[in-house]
Amino acid sequence: MTTLTPTRGRRAARTPRLRGQRSPLASVALHVTLIITSVIAVFPVLWVLLTSLKPAKYATTTDFFKETTFVNYTNLIKDTEFVTWFGNSVLVAGLSTVLGVFVSATTGYAVSRFRFPGKRGLMWTLLITQMFPVAVLIVPIYNIMATLGLLNQPAGLVITYLTISVPFCAWMMKGFFDTIPREIDESGQVDGLTPFGTFWRLVLPLAKPGLAVTAFYSFITAWGEVAYASAFMVGDENLTLAGGLQKFVNQYGAQWGPMTAASVLIAIPAALVFLFAQKHLVTGMSAGAVKG
Repeated sequence: MTTLTPTRGRRAARTPRLRGQRSPLASVALHVTLIITSVIAVFPVLWVLLTSLKPAKYATTTDFFKETTFVNYTNLIKDTEFVTWFGNSVLVAGLSTVLGVFVSATTGYAVSRFRFPGKRGLMWTLLITQMFPVAVLIVPIYNIMATLGLLNQPAGLVITYLTISVPFCAWMMKGFFDTIPREIDESGQVDGLTPFGTFWRLVLPLAKPGLAVTAFYSFITAWGEVAYASAFMVGDENLTLAGGLQKFVNQYGAQWGPMTAASVLIAIPAALVFLFAQKHLVTGMSAGAVKG
């Protein structure tokens, strides 16, 4: 019986590549791209942090670890109104967040569940107001606040920030409430709950991801906004952090030490809010976009 032997020189059969499996070259290119992108994203933040730990004479140099000191932080707190600015920002951002969440949630629920005259007009209004850039609205809002006597008042900034955050958040919450079964509302009505009682006790606890996104967006809008805070607030005792930072920059130069130290301290509350809402951000934003 003749035994067949493989022909010498015949190429071995290649193992078929699984669908979605990357080649080694593509994998290396992907990792290199990710590393470069990460460095670009982290570099400015790291630069600010290291500059805040340098003496003034090394502020514009690359000697990051030479004579490391916390004097910029101590001088910032002792010699400036930073604590007052920080308190004003906490007050404005806190009120903007609480009121923004409440107004956005109730508006989104009403638009999602009820039929009422002017519903379509309200939805179009919420959509159209998001199309105007901040620079266009400063003058008319300034005139309105001046007429109401709300310039240089925290309430004026809170109302202004609500006009920015509520339209977007209400649309998002409407899309999120659309994903919650209406049978839950019907069960609440059977149990004798009012519409607001059904919303507060049954529907709202199921909307935690959407509420987390709304709270995060409302807080960031108020915490990091510069244009309105600079135009509406004057006087060191009334400034927020956005306006206070401009005190470190003039036509002759910039005080890099105090400014970078203030930037680091300003970023801490925003980072804490992000960490608190992080687990809900993806769920809330994706659910809010399903039927928005």
